[in-house]
Amino acid sequence: MNYKNFTIETDTDGFALITWDMPEKSMNVIDLSVMDELDALIDEVAGTDAIKGAVIASGKAAFSGGADLTMLEGLLRDFHIKRGSDPEAAAWALFEGSRKLSLAYRKLETCGKPFVAAVAGTCMGGGTELALACHARVVDESLKMGLPEVKVGLFPGAGGTQRVMRMTDGQQGMQFLLQGRTLRAPQAKQMKLVDEVTGTRKLVVAAKKMLKAGIDPVKDWDKKGYKLPNGKIYSPAGFQFWPAANAIYRRETHDNYPGARYLLHSVVEGLQLPMDLALQVESRYFAKVLQTPEAANMTRSLFVSMQELNKLARRPLDQRPNKIKKVGILGAGFMGAGIAYVSAQAGIDVVLIDRDQEAADKGKAHTEQLMSKAIKRGRASEDQKEKLLAKIAATTDYDALADCDLVIEAVFEDRDIKKTVTEKAEAVMKSRAIFASNTSTLPITSLAQASKRPKNFIGIHFFSPVDKMMLVEVILGKRTSDRALALALDYIKAIKKTPIVVNDSRGFYTSRVVMTYIREGLMMLADGVPAAMIENAGKMAGMPVGPLSLGDEVALDLAWKIVSATRKDLGVKYVEGPLDNILEEMVVKRERFGRKNAKGFYDYKGKEKSLWPGIPEVTGQPKPAESFNIEELKQRLLVMQALETARIFEEKCLTDVREADVGSILGFGFAPYSGGTLSYIDMMGTPAFVELCKKFTRKWGPRFKPNKLLRDMAKDNQSFYGRFPPKTPQVDKDAA
Repeated sequence: MNYKNFTIETDTDGFALITWDMPEKSMNVIDLSVMDELDALIDEVAGTDAIKGAVIASGKAAFSGGADLTMLEGLLRDFHIKRGSDPEAAAWALFEGSRKLSLAYRKLETCGKPFVAAVAGTCMGGGTELALACHARVVDESLKMGLPEVKVGLFPGAGGTQRVMRMTDGQQGMQFLLQGRTLRAPQAKQMKLVDEVTGTRKLVVAAKKMLKAGIDPVKDWDKKGYKLPNGKIYSPAGFQFWPAANAIYRRETHDNYPGARYLLHSVVEGLQLPMDLALQVESRYFAKVLQTPEAANMTRSLFVSMQELNKLARRPLDQRPNKIKKVGILGAGFMGAGIAYVSAQAGIDVVLIDRDQEAADKGKAHTEQLMSKAIKRGRASEDQKEKLLAKIAATTDYDALADCDLVIEAVFEDRDIKKTVTEKAEAVMKSRAIFASNTSTLPITSLAQASKRPKNFIGIHFFSPVDKMMLVEVILGKRTSDRALALALDYIKAIKKTPIVVNDSRGFYTSRVVMTYIREGLMMLADGVPAAMIENAGKMAGMPVGPLSLGDEVALDLAWKIVSATRKDLGVKYVEGPLDNILEEMVVKRERFGRKNAKGFYDYKGKEKSLWPGIPEVTGQPKPAESFNIEELKQRLLVMQALETARIFEEKCLTDVREADVGSILGFGFAPYSGGTLSYIDMMGTPAFVELCKKFTRKWGPRFKPNKLLRDMAKDNQSFYGRFPPKTPQVDKDAA
C-alpha cells in the first residue's frame, strides 16, 4: 500500500522503520488521513511475518504537534446538525468519531508486535499519546513532551489519562495531566514516561537496538495479576491521595473547566477498570467535554484564532515581507530591557539607549540575568549567553540608531519625555525606519504630533514581563501607514509573540479593560465588600489574580496618573467617584504605590504578601461577608470587562472578534474557560447579558449601562461571532 503521510522500510533484521513526514506541512499533525494510514500500517506490521517489530520516527525536526483540532470542529458541526432530528444517533456518532484515534492506538498496543517511538524535539497531544501507546520510547535531548489539551478546554482523549497514570507516580502524573505541563527529556525519563535519551542522529539506531535486545509486545496492564503502581483507588493510600487531588483541582480551577473536571473523572473511574473499559470511559467523557461551550470557546480562541493571528491574519496583503536586522530601544528600564532581550533572542541586533551609561548597562544586565537563570536550569550554555549579549549594544549615543529598521520608545508615560526622545531619535533615523511607542494608555495620534513622519509612527504595546507575556498590542494612529503596520507585525512574528491590531483611543483595548477590573474591585471596597472576599471572587471567576492584587502589580501611582490625565483631558465631562477618593488616599496621602514600594492593598515581604490591615482606614469598615452574594460579585467583575470590550468594539477601536478574545486572555488573563470577553457574552447570549447589565445598572450604578450595539444585538438575539464573523484565511494548520 502507498501512504501519503508515512513511508515504511524493513531492514534485514526484520525491523520496520515507519517515517512520519506529512507533505507541505512544517510539522506532523494528526488528521483523518493520518489516522486511516496509521491503522493500515499497524495491520501491515502485524500481518507481515517478516516484520518482527517497528520503529516510528519523524521525517521532520519535531515528532508531532498533536491533533488538528479543526477536525473536532467538523465532528461537532455534524453533531449539532443531527441532534435536532435524532439526538441519540448524533451522540453515538460523536462518541465513535472522537474515539477513532484511541482505538487505533489500542490496536497498536495489542497487535502482538513491539513498537518503539523514536521521538525528536516537540511531541505534543496526540503525538505524545502515540508514543505512550508504543512499547518503548527513546527520545533526544531537545525533547519537549506534553499533553496540553486542558489548555484549550479539552483533555487527552486517546489514552493519555489512562496510560500516564499506569506508568508514573500519581502526584507527578496528575500535575502533568491537569496543568498541561511540558516535560524535558530528564523529567520525562525520571517519570518513566520514556526509556532512553540519546542524540538526535542516534534515535533510530537506539530504537532498533532496543528491539534487538527484546521488547515485550504485551504491556504490563494487559497481563494477569497486574497491580496499579500507585495502589487501588479504594485503599488506605488512595484515601490519602485522591481527596487531596480533588481539593487541589478545586483550588486551581474553581470548577470552571469541564475539561479538567472530566479528566479527573476519567482517571479515577478508569483506574478501577481493565484497560479496554478504561479507554471506553475516557472516550465517553471526552465526547461529553466536546459538547461543552467552554471547550468550543477555548478551542476557537486559544487554538484556531491564535494560530490565525500568529500567522498575521491582520497583515496588509499588498506589503512586501520585512527582514528586521536592527532595532533601537529608547529606555533601558524593566520594559525596555525585556524588549531588548526578546529581540536579541530572535537574532536581531539591538541598540539599547538610556540617559546615562550606567542605566543602559543595567538594562543590558537584565539579559545576562535571564540567561544565567537559563544556564542553571540546563536550558542554555555560556556560549549562547555571550552570543546573545554581543547582540545588545548599550549606549547613550542616539547616532547609533542610524541604521535601525525599527525604533521602539519605552520611556515613562510622560508626554514631554516621549516628545523629546521621539525628536532626538528621528533626527538620526533613516527615512524608511519605523518609530514605535510602547505607551500603554496615551493615544498614538497625539504622540505622533511630535513626529515629522506620522505615517511611520505606530504603537507597539508590550506586556510585563516581556519575556513571559505572549501578547503584543499594535495601535494604529490616524496617519499610520500600511507599511508601518506590516513591519510591526513582521517584527512581532520574529520575536514569536501573538499580535492584535487596534485603532487609536485612550487606553486602547487591554489597558482600558484592565482598569475596569481594578476599578470594579475598588468600587466593591467602597460598597463595603471585605477585601479578601473581593480577591477570592476575582479568582473564583477565573481571573489569575484578584483586582486589588492586580492594582498593586500595575502600580497604584500609575493608576492615579492615568485617572489624573483622564480628568485633565476630559475637563468638566469627568465625573469623580469612589475610585478617585481611594486612589488619592492610597497614593497621595499614604504613598502606598503597590508592589513597587512594597506597600499597596497588600504588604510585601520578599515573595510573601498579605492584605494590608489598614484598608478599612481608607474605605471604611466592611459589611459582613454574608450580606453579599458571591456569584453576583463574580459576575460584576466579568460583566464589567466584557461590557467595556463591547463598547470598545462599538467605537471601532477593536474591529476583529478574534483579537478581542485572544487579547483578553493573553493580555490580562480574562477567564480563559469563557474563550475571552466577547465569547463570554456570546456564551451567555446577548439578551441575557443585556438584562444582567440592566439589573446591575439599577443596583450598582450607570457604569453597567449596556451600549447601543449590545441592545440592538439583543433584540435580534445576535452573537458577536454571528454578526461579525472573522475573515478566515486559508492557513496551514501546523500545530495542535
